[in-house]
Amino acid sequence: MPMLRLGYKASAEQFAPARLLEYALLAEQRGFDSVFISDHFQGWRHHGGHAPFSLVWLGALGERSSRLLLGTSVLTPTFRYHPAIVAQAFATLGCLYPGRVILGIGTGEALNEVPATGMLWPEQKERTARFKEAVRLIRTLWSEERVSFEGRYYRTLRATLYDRPTPPPPLYIAAAGPVLAKYAGEVADGFICTSGKGTELYREVLVPNVRAGLQGAGRASGAVEMTIEVKVSFDSDVARARADTHYWGALALSPEERSGVDDPLELERLADALPLERTVQRWIVSSDPDEQVERIRPYVELGFRHLIFHAPGPDQARFIELYAEQVLPRLRRAFG
Repeated sequence: MPMLRLGYKASAEQFAPARLLEYALLAEQRGFDSVFISDHFQGWRHHGGHAPFSLVWLGALGERSSRLLLGTSVLTPTFRYHPAIVAQAFATLGCLYPGRVILGIGTGEALNEVPATGMLWPEQKERTARFKEAVRLIRTLWSEERVSFEGRYYRTLRATLYDRPTPPPPLYIAAAGPVLAKYAGEVADGFICTSGKGTELYREVLVPNVRAGLQGAGRASGAVEMTIEVKVSFDSDVARARADTHYWGALALSPEERSGVDDPLELERLADALPLERTVQRWIVSSDPDEQVERIRPYVELGFRHLIFHAPGPDQARFIELYAEQVLPRLRRAFG
């Protein structure tokens, strides 16, 4: 069975870059295996929100850390960024921090891409087509020289990345539905999703489609690292753990409620209108470490071996210390 990895989600939407760096380094000191940062041009909230440039931040973390795996969960390589620039950025990071860099990518959200470009947000069909073409271009630039790429959406002319690591960084694909889950199984090194959306989604849609992609492409069953962002709110005071989820109310909005929303003020308004009883639904909320383990267990039993813990509270140092002391050892004993 693949090794269990336990990671920390650096919430770029919630904390200033320097403070977030302190939390990531504390996570390394306390035994977390990886740190993944979200990549946003604008955050989920306008008031008190943040959105540092993830690639600069990852470079800073790479310089200050020694063993952490560093990744994006997730970056969109199709609108704000040309995929050739994404390929160059992660090739450089891979040269600087060999074996420690992961490129996690997805099809994106209007909140990030529209404000930075002024574009009309396309339908999912186009976003998926652009995404697959971007993956092909990134992989080609990582492996070949003098790349003249003629795609429907992207072109390069005799392009060469002169500094690229061997092997190239692993490429993880995020998905919330069957099409991209299967595509991840076909081509990716890892698969990323988020917890708390109903057991049926993982058991009947995402995991089976990753496996179908692996089988259809003739790949080994363990060729894709199954990765999940686990939304956890853990504190010795359960009332505090529940209240902490309100800041991240946007995660409890349905896809229909937030589809196409490209203004943090509007998203903040929608999120703040939700009652606490709804915001807690996306999180594993408890004060009992054994309960945390048991509620995480179904994801591990489905095959997820890289768990990235996202905590919603303002005191991340408190969370890191509590989780490292009380929950991580239990997880490793149970599954590691």
